[in-house]
Amino acid sequence: MRYKVLLFDLDGTLTDPREGITRCVQHALARQGVDVPDLGQLECFIGPPLKQSFMEFYGMNSAAAERAVADYRERFGALGMFENKLYAGMVDLLIALKRSGRQLFVATSKPWFYARQIVTHFGLDEYFGRVYGSELDGTRTEKHALIAHILREEKLDVAQTLMIGDRKFDLIGARHNGVANAAVGYGYGSREELLAEAPDYFFDTLDELDRALRACRV
Repeated sequence: MRYKVLLFDLDGTLTDPREGITRCVQHALARQGVDVPDLGQLECFIGPPLKQSFMEFYGMNSAAAERAVADYRERFGALGMFENKLYAGMVDLLIALKRSGRQLFVATSKPWFYARQIVTHFGLDEYFGRVYGSELDGTRTEKHALIAHILREEKLDVAQTLMIGDRKFDLIGARHNGVANAAVGYGYGSREELLAEAPDYFFDTLDELDRALRACRV
């Protein structure tokens, strides 16, 4: 099926944010008296809502997690958001999709305030109709709420819309709204995590995603 509307997750799907996110989490944890020298241990923060992650992975209560989020954003806004890399081949794919007449939107749990700056920084804004994200107060951090918001705002046809992402949250959020989903294996969700959600489509590599979209198989 050829979907006319494509919703792209940002972190782990369009760009590789590993350095920026993990260093900012490391900074926030240090402010809480927690020393984590190995950035690899903090990759679990890439994708899920930030406050929820501090609570889940480091046992913080709500107030402590909110302080950690504030400390994270202090570094992220000044430096971390640009410690990021665009996946090789992504621009060529976006150019082809735009020329094909498809509608493209960014759908990220990251606050739109940061997401739009990142998308503009990489020169991707010309390919997307709009960049959607959560609010700084935590509204729409859950992917199902974000996707529902996009569907309403853009008056999209659910049957013609596909959500593309690298974590289970993208797949669950899409399914909750009756939207088809495609999992990508080159990001930060493990193969086991993604396949456990029985995605409508699974692409191990960006090249596989590229070929499927260009050939209109999805």
